[in-house]
Amino acid sequence: MRGTTTMKNILATVLLTAIIVASCSSRNIFSKKTPHEQYAEVLDDKDLDKTPEGRQWLAASKIALKNAQPVQLPYRQHGYFAPSKARALGLEFTAKRGEKLTFTLNKKLPFVLFADLFRKNGTDPNLLLSADTASSQFSFDIDEAGTYVLRLQPELFRSGEYSLSVSVGPSLGFPVPGTTAKAGSFWGASRDGGKRRHEGIDIFAPKLTPVVAGGDGVVTGVQETPVGGKVVWLRLLNKSVTLYYAHLHKQMVSKGQTVKKGETVGVVGNTGNARNTQSHLHFGVYTDAGPIDPFPFINKEIKTAPPLTNKNLIGYLRVIKTQKLGSEKIAVNANTLLTPMAVSANGYISELPDGKMIQVPFAAVKSVTQSEGVIAFINSGASKPVL
Repeated sequence: MRGTTTMKNILATVLLTAIIVASCSSRNIFSKKTPHEQYAEVLDDKDLDKTPEGRQWLAASKIALKNAQPVQLPYRQHGYFAPSKARALGLEFTAKRGEKLTFTLNKKLPFVLFADLFRKNGTDPNLLLSADTASSQFSFDIDEAGTYVLRLQPELFRSGEYSLSVSVGPSLGFPVPGTTAKAGSFWGASRDGGKRRHEGIDIFAPKLTPVVAGGDGVVTGVQETPVGGKVVWLRLLNKSVTLYYAHLHKQMVSKGQTVKKGETVGVVGNTGNARNTQSHLHFGVYTDAGPIDPFPFINKEIKTAPPLTNKNLIGYLRVIKTQKLGSEKIAVNANTLLTPMAVSANGYISELPDGKMIQVPFAAVKSVTQSEGVIAFINSGASKPVL
């Protein structure tokens, strides 16, 4: 036992020295690799990837993506990574195009925690974002609806507690500023007695209320049509979408003009086929394939997960009775000891003795101390799990 601890201390010292040297080298200053990839290179350069601990760290990073735990946004969890075994945790969720996800990651004590965001694409996840290990908050605009995975992993032999929250908000500015503007007719609403569907959202506001650009872009069209009345088309510079403003009383930009987010492009009216209705802006979002639901792009509501009740993550969780647990309904025997990884509003994310991650409700387990867990394993005749 002492020999194993001494070896880990030696490896940890070598690894820390290697990281300090690597962080000061010009090769890393100009590298486009993520912090996680740079760290893996350090393991390789120092032959630490050939040690059991190094191989375990690299394997854990891949397993976390393959066996990510499903969660729903907005989301919040408290987590703990123990130092004696290399672990990583993947969280899988779905997101809508147009949403902005804001990740807030706070660590109780200073330690490096790599955070990488992937989009699932078959068996080969696509890396989208790697947060600076010193950052406590980062955000990402969802440009493609689908399934995403956030992977969290500390350095080898490093431990610490952290809290994670993921909030959901709009990626664009609301097109009609002020408190009087109200959305009243949404995507898909029936039109012309059911002959067609609404391909946008109507925002009701007093006539002549300013209408502003939702983001930086170039005006690609200033027209007057029988249906839309006075309209403006704005192609965004940083997104593959075009914004459509219709029923304007007056257009205040010209074709080819570059505008900044928040600048006025026109004023609310009721031109076109809205001439007999209340003044409003018809706002649409178009891709190369046609219109899409604009509401996630401009929904002013910031969705956040509620605070969590404090739960102990040091020690073990003992399964109260034999039952099927987790999204895969794995049969787990009574008195099995699980290693808690994180706690959310729905229960614990835990590790089974074989290393597989599952989610368990609070009522299914009882928290026990590390010493109580060791005694339980001795009495059962099983080998002690690694905390």
